[in-house]
Amino acid sequence: MIKDIEAVIFDLDGTLVDSMWIWKQIDIDYLEKRGIPLPEDLQKTIEGMSFTETAKYFKDRFQLSENLEDIKKEWMEMAEDFYANQIPLKNGVWTFLSSLQQKNIKMGIGTSNAKDLAQAVIGKHNLLPFFHSIRTSCEVEKGKPHPDIFLKVAEDLKVKPEACLVFEDTYAGVLAAKRAGMRVIAIADATSLAYAEEIRSLADQYIESFEEIVQVG
Repeated sequence: MIKDIEAVIFDLDGTLVDSMWIWKQIDIDYLEKRGIPLPEDLQKTIEGMSFTETAKYFKDRFQLSENLEDIKKEWMEMAEDFYANQIPLKNGVWTFLSSLQQKNIKMGIGTSNAKDLAQAVIGKHNLLPFFHSIRTSCEVEKGKPHPDIFLKVAEDLKVKPEACLVFEDTYAGVLAAKRAGMRVIAIADATSLAYAEEIRSLADQYIESFEEIVQVG
């Protein structure tokens, strides 16, 4: 699947970096401050939503008095130290990106996260030189599972969707890539293991780690 593609598009959280667990804890802490227990369905429901879509969902579901910008600002403040200093890369990422770069394959990122947090963790790990496009779902009309974010990155890279390969860790992300007409390799992440079989059934391939494919043919 690597040999005949022109561009690779990556999700960020749970795919390139090990960060998904942070957001569940942020949700717990944020709601706890307001006397609200974490609903069991929350993470699955908001999966793939943009930062703005998630803030709107929280405001509506939990009847919050804060406006959307204040909600997002508080989340940013809770997450910024993690993204700037603590979040590790997933195993094999650097070697795999280097291999793609050596083959002159274009690379981009399509993330549901906030731009500032994405740039912080990308900068922390010196990944910026690998990528020709970094887009967030707030920059398109609809977040995942809609295809908008991946189509926008492909447009930036000047590559047709059918010539793109996406790496994703969530069902919503895999579905977004498939709807964009792209091939998808799903990568395992602890936060999505409960529905790994659903992801396997939709993705073109499922891997445990980038170490399985660090050599690009």
